[in-house]
Amino acid sequence: MHTTRDGYRVQTNMRRDNFTWQTKLTKEKYELTASVLFTDMYYQTPGALTLTEFNNDPKAARPAGGGFPSAVNAKAAIFQKNFLAGINNSFTISPSVKNNTVIYGSYSQVKNSAIRNYERRTEPSFGGRSVFSWRNSNTQTDWDIIAGAEFQQGYFNTQVSKNKNGNPDTLQTNDDIVTSNLSLFTQASVDLGKTWSIIGGFSVTKTKLELTRLSSYPVTTQSRTYRNELAPRLSVLKKINDNIHWLASVAKGFSPPTVAEVLPSTGVISTYLEAERGWNYETNFRFFLLKSRLKLELTGFFFKLDEALVQRRDAGGADFFINAGDVKQKGVELHADYSRSFSGNIISKFNVRTDFTYNHFRYGYFVKGTDNFSGKTVPSVPSAVFAILAEVYSYQGIYLNTNYYTASSIYLNDANTAKAEPYHLLGCQLGWKKREKGPFRIKLYAGIDNLLNEKYSLGNDINAAAGRYYNAAPNRNYYLGIAVQWLKQSN
Repeated sequence: MHTTRDGYRVQTNMRRDNFTWQTKLTKEKYELTASVLFTDMYYQTPGALTLTEFNNDPKAARPAGGGFPSAVNAKAAIFQKNFLAGINNSFTISPSVKNNTVIYGSYSQVKNSAIRNYERRTEPSFGGRSVFSWRNSNTQTDWDIIAGAEFQQGYFNTQVSKNKNGNPDTLQTNDDIVTSNLSLFTQASVDLGKTWSIIGGFSVTKTKLELTRLSSYPVTTQSRTYRNELAPRLSVLKKINDNIHWLASVAKGFSPPTVAEVLPSTGVISTYLEAERGWNYETNFRFFLLKSRLKLELTGFFFKLDEALVQRRDAGGADFFINAGDVKQKGVELHADYSRSFSGNIISKFNVRTDFTYNHFRYGYFVKGTDNFSGKTVPSVPSAVFAILAEVYSYQGIYLNTNYYTASSIYLNDANTAKAEPYHLLGCQLGWKKREKGPFRIKLYAGIDNLLNEKYSLGNDINAAAGRYYNAAPNRNYYLGIAVQWLKQSN
């Protein structure tokens, strides 16, 4: 698939080429699937604007200033090539025991021409995952047990040079990164009659990072190992009746810093970062009405996150991360889904989906130097989000969908002194899908985004220096396309 776009702002051209291939071989006791994905992408990066620059000319790219060139003069852009391949085997050992094993490998090559430097990364990696499952059923109780492991290994290299008009110049840093991750997990679920279901499990994860700075002498290696204490989870489902279900769950999470967080674009090795940990509590009610054509869900959640990783940006736009102590995340989610099929000559199906979320995300104790952010609202998270999607399908393959999305204002820094205003987005798409026998599927479509012509900022740079938070999104825009699929299954 080939995609190209001129972009709304200066320095926002984009080109992307995707190739995907998948084949499947099915036998009596096993199913073997092989997949390949290749992506070649180039996209320009305009840089964030101050509020004054955003209001004066939202299409502008970041200008020169503070000793840094403009995004245009730096030819700010990212060149990225990704290759991913994997083989998956599902094997039936016995009527009650099955195994699913996948082996995969990937290779990424990234060049990032930024206003402060020129970065080149190569990221080869491989991994595997194997899961055994056992199922036992009788008239009163159904048991399902799974157990497995996953291993990932990566050998990365990152070189950062001075940027001279969009080309690498003097080498600044050269780092080798070795990363490994091992996860062990198990889960058991039991259905007690027709009214109760219980699921319990736990996982253990070990992550190790080794970073060697080859450009500094003597050459030294910094390493950090993140060992996960037992991370349990438990959920209980009660079917009050055929139309009302209640679900409650509690789970402990563990997330070590990624390579991009330990070695951010500032080039400062940050093995001092701690892993995020937290407990999540949820309760959920599900209602099935109008012969299950209408489904309603009400969910409440509370997540206590310790050592939360928070992004910061320096004057050159480079990001780095710090641990922010604890964060309390609580909220309510509402979901409604109505679907109906018709027997006739015109309309075949009609769907409406709507979602509303209320978020109350606050820092607990968070003091950094002389700044006290305790009790402040976590930036980048809107307190309220509402979305609705309506779809109509005809027997002739013609379809129409309309979507509406709105989000409340968000804070752009930890101090809560800057905001991005709320916005309302309306879009629609008209298309046609060819439904004929054979391996080919054809889809033609055209649509409009931002029908209300809203001026808003999306993908904001949170905690950016000098108030450079704003990345203008496109005004009303139009698109059309064609998609062709060729499907073939081997037996």
